[in-house]
Amino acid sequence: MKALILAGGYGTRLRPLTLTQPKPLVEFANKSIVVHQLEALAAVRVDTAILALSYRADQVENEVQKHANRLGIRIIFSVEDEPLCTAGPIALARDYLNDSEPFFILNSDVICSFPFAEMMAFHKKHGREGTMAVTNVEEPSKYGVVIYNKQDGKIERFVMKPQECDGNKINAGIYILNPSVLERIPVAPASIVQKVNFIRVCMYLSDLVRRHKNTSGGSSLAKGPNISEPVMVHESSRLPHNGTIGPNVVIGANVVMEDGVRIQNSTVLAGTVIKEYSHINSCIIGKKCSVGRWVRIENSVIGDDVVIKDELYLNGARILPHKSIFVNIPEPNIIM
Repeated sequence: MKALILAGGYGTRLRPLTLTQPKPLVEFANKSIVVHQLEALAAVRVDTAILALSYRADQVENEVQKHANRLGIRIIFSVEDEPLCTAGPIALARDYLNDSEPFFILNSDVICSFPFAEMMAFHKKHGREGTMAVTNVEEPSKYGVVIYNKQDGKIERFVMKPQECDGNKINAGIYILNPSVLERIPVAPASIVQKVNFIRVCMYLSDLVRRHKNTSGGSSLAKGPNISEPVMVHESSRLPHNGTIGPNVVIGANVVMEDGVRIQNSTVLAGTVIKEYSHINSCIIGKKCSVGRWVRIENSVIGDDVVIKDELYLNGARILPHKSIFVNIPEPNIIM
């Protein structure tokens, strides 16, 4: 079997994290999203993965090639000269996909329990050209809602950001297509608009935690007197004395947390140093950052290689990479 991963976007909604790396390399539970996807595909015996690349393509190539032999997957890179949305890259990769078997398509920001085997069984059972995975959301007005026939599952139309919602199922970014559709897709910016059936995807936090516990190399779910589970810590990182970590915390590789540090509901990426008695809550701290002593950071996303001086308060900050912060940021702000 084959799979196409749509990995060419700029990842604008994940900035500032994607200013220094492409979206597929953003880490989830100490492993890049694209590696999670490739591992799940390998588990259902996908033997060839085509990555449609554009933005920072070389970074994705370097990371993926490290894992190809381990996973037993042949990797093909299909590089776009310009971003081609969701359907254009399928046409660009047509020569690699045009055989007799259905193939998977994934958006590069999908992370879930990946029910590929169930989807393929469903696809073969209904016998049509395409299958789209959908998922439920509480606020469908923010998304494109999938309207479908409840009798046979055939998708009838998509309603983008509806004012009044006819349902709460949205496109989950995983598809199966038959090769017969390839000739109808132009090599141009376009969306996937073929009539497809759908299978519901159920995503549970417990499933994700279990998956990451078993597959995130070098990381484990931490336990201890100062740990409020769930907490994942890379084996190379140093936990604080007299501090508290958790719940819902992921600590990347080579992170140093000094005495008295408290971290809750946050991710701290590789190589960051958090100095004494600082408190981080509901944040993402980028790679190779330095957080000073007695700093409090809440509801913020900090880009890579940011220095935050001692005794500061940050609330709702979005800080671009390579900045030094010398003053408080008490209200939501973007620091460029």
